[in-house]
Amino acid sequence: RLISGLSARIHQGEGRSRTMQFPSFLGRSLMGRFLALLLAVTLSVQPAMAQSMLRDAETEALLADMSAGIIQASGLQPKNVQIVLLQDKEINAFVAGGQIVYIHSGLITAAKNANEVQGVIAHEMGHVAGGHIIRSSEGIKTATGITLLSLLLGAAAIAAGAGEAGAGIMAAGQQAAMSKFLAFTRTQESSADSAAASYLSKAGISGKGLIGFFKTLQNVEFRYAIPQEDSYGRTHPLTGERISALQEVVEKDAAWNKPSDPAIEARFQRVKAKLTGFVNEPRQTLITYPATDLSIPARYARAYAWHRSAYPDKALEEADSLLRSVPHDPYFLELKGQILLESGRPQEALPVLREATELTRSQPLIASLFGHALLATEDKANLPEATRVLKSAVSKDNDNPFAWYQLGVVYEREGDLPRAQLATAERYSLQGRANLALLSAEAAMGGIAKGSPDWIRAQDIAMASRAEMENGKRRRR
Repeated sequence: RLISGLSARIHQGEGRSRTMQFPSFLGRSLMGRFLALLLAVTLSVQPAMAQSMLRDAETEALLADMSAGIIQASGLQPKNVQIVLLQDKEINAFVAGGQIVYIHSGLITAAKNANEVQGVIAHEMGHVAGGHIIRSSEGIKTATGITLLSLLLGAAAIAAGAGEAGAGIMAAGQQAAMSKFLAFTRTQESSADSAAASYLSKAGISGKGLIGFFKTLQNVEFRYAIPQEDSYGRTHPLTGERISALQEVVEKDAAWNKPSDPAIEARFQRVKAKLTGFVNEPRQTLITYPATDLSIPARYARAYAWHRSAYPDKALEEADSLLRSVPHDPYFLELKGQILLESGRPQEALPVLREATELTRSQPLIASLFGHALLATEDKANLPEATRVLKSAVSKDNDNPFAWYQLGVVYEREGDLPRAQLATAERYSLQGRANLALLSAEAAMGGIAKGSPDWIRAQDIAMASRAEMENGKRRRR
């Protein structure tokens, strides 16, 4: 198992690499960073470093419910858009191609309420619906053309003996290219801001959260002494400019004074607390949520803090306290089952995890934890149920490396080594480990009937892994 915590599964994501990341929600002001970025894209587009992806049933359900109206207002279908949570303390969100919005854990823990996060999602949907990732190639192409032309002219001047003039031409060209590129991204950001206000209005959601979060970003900029004189040299307009541009628009909207859905807000505060308990140092969590705070979010955060600190009895006290307040809550049951399982008490974890699985209609992340508990008992009588539960989990969510790992264990214990190797190939493929995925897929193909669905799936993984490895070699060259 890769990492425990936050509900059932948090996968340390070697996940699939991204070819391009749109500039973050929080703009940069350091020219050097973007000069390096522009030069890198001039040569070739490199995959962004994979980040740790957090998977949690409760959090994913909340983000889906919070964003559904906004996504519909953008003209897209909620079922086709993913909101992905990454473990990163930076206050940030971004899109990187496709209909996927990435949100950093630092943004969730910094947000005061659900409405602020909805404002950020609306902004990112502006990038998605506007096709900004695809269109960003236009800005790159223009800037690259200016850069290459200045290099050629500068080199010609140097060759003619005018060294200083040649260097000046090159420097001026680089500056002009950078200015062109940054102006392009600022336009895109302003467009996404405007779209965000429109989507929130159509969805009947107040724009107060959007303005409030911009003010949070402004405070961060002040704290780090980021220059506020003008937006030159930045990917984004100045935060103050963004607030001024949006304030009057959202204040006039009919939804401006509309309160947030209290059920969504209560769920958000729970998720924020559990996320804080997982990503922050336990000592800091216990300061933020002291024992005197008996609210549900506080108890939730402390349960994770105590669990991470290896105090299972204290963690169980908090979990039991939560279940007394809200009996049969599937996520509190999941938490208790996880604490028991990861404290070496899998047999005791079975009843609560079974109930959590049933209450959520076999939600795949919770079901995979239940399947893990069944296997951890090492009782052969539990193997048929584990097989059924884990097969159901991967059929509903085949992007879950942890579930594939557990299913591989099931096949191995059943003596079906080829399908254990296929499950392992699925896991390595999801983790971006193409070389290991290829080896496992080829091994699986050797033991599975040729032409069968499982054999074809193994062949697909092998082909995709070879292609990924070849692309990696070309990038390195």
